[in-house]
Amino acid sequence: MMEKRLIYPVVIGEFHDDGDYFVASSPNIPGMVTQGDTLADAAYWSEDAIATMIDEMPEYPASADPSGWQLAANERIVYVSVDMPKWLQANSKTIKKTITVPKYLSDLAKERGINVSKVATEALAKIVLD
Repeated sequence: MMEKRLIYPVVIGEFHDDGDYFVASSPNIPGMVTQGDTLADAAYWSEDAIATMIDEMPEYPASADPSGWQLAANERIVYVSVDMPKWLQANSKTIKKTITVPKYLSDLAKERGINVSKVATEALAKIVLD
């Protein structure tokens, strides 16, 4: 089972060449780059950038030990926590699934105006997220 909460070290550099801003990248997640107006913004947006990059990976990358990383004078390491279930819940698209239910239950649900997809989604979420 994949971890629910992941923690990745990211490298955040501070720049003043075209205004003041911070750029974050992660050697753990090739291609992950984001930025913010402040160090806190860059760390905040790093969670979304990491989650976006690893969303469809069959396994999440292991968190690397940053102790051997060479940093420039304007860079620092910040640990970013990524709550994948929460991120997936907020950012997932819906997909069509076909389920089989007894006819009498389907008829009763229809009579009572019950949305079967909603009930199935809520039940599945309770099972996998608890």
